[in-house]
Amino acid sequence: MIASLLSFAGDAYLNEMGITSRLSPTENTSMGLPVTHYDSVPDPEDSPTKPVGSQDIDNFAAFMRATKVPPRDTVLAATAAAVAGGKVFEQVGCNLCHVPTLTTAPVGTPINGGTFVVPPALGNKVIHPFSDFLLHNVNTGDGIVQNGDQSTANMLRTPPLWGLRTRTRFMHDGGSLTIFDAVMRHGGEAISVQRSFSNLGQTEKSQIMTFLASL
Repeated sequence: MIASLLSFAGDAYLNEMGITSRLSPTENTSMGLPVTHYDSVPDPEDSPTKPVGSQDIDNFAAFMRATKVPPRDTVLAATAAAVAGGKVFEQVGCNLCHVPTLTTAPVGTPINGGTFVVPPALGNKVIHPFSDFLLHNVNTGDGIVQNGDQSTANMLRTPPLWGLRTRTRFMHDGGSLTIFDAVMRHGGEAISVQRSFSNLGQTEKSQIMTFLASL
């Protein structure tokens, strides 16, 4: 499990482009063995002479922090069906994990062991991710340990629903082709909410689908 955008950048540089960095200084091979077994030519490194904070993985992380989420379909969101669907979304308990509104950490908060300090552009902002960003077991886990011990192996971090309307595959594995199918796959900690959804009438189910399609 990747804990931050910076560590994601370091991981991607190493495993997708073969570029080592201060976070991932050891080269990999496709066999997963030390590069000395196969490769005597050093791969490129990420600006080793530049100070921490101005290396390429830092710039890439800053770029990702500055990107915006896909905008909501405000026309669809204003329809009676979507408004009603938002209320039903909360009534059945979907909002317990897919939390509609959060406030970001205060300006000046050090995170990731002090490697990043929340700037004014990101601090104290009201956001609408529709996620609690916490780990839950909804019976779709893949056995991969997350940030934690073995008990996290079948847990997944609640995916934000903002930008949902731009996706064509759903759930962490992309195994659901419709939003409805993704909802019905929820089990484990979410089984009571899934059952509440299943017990809705067709009109209310359709309203929730319209609401989700507006995100």
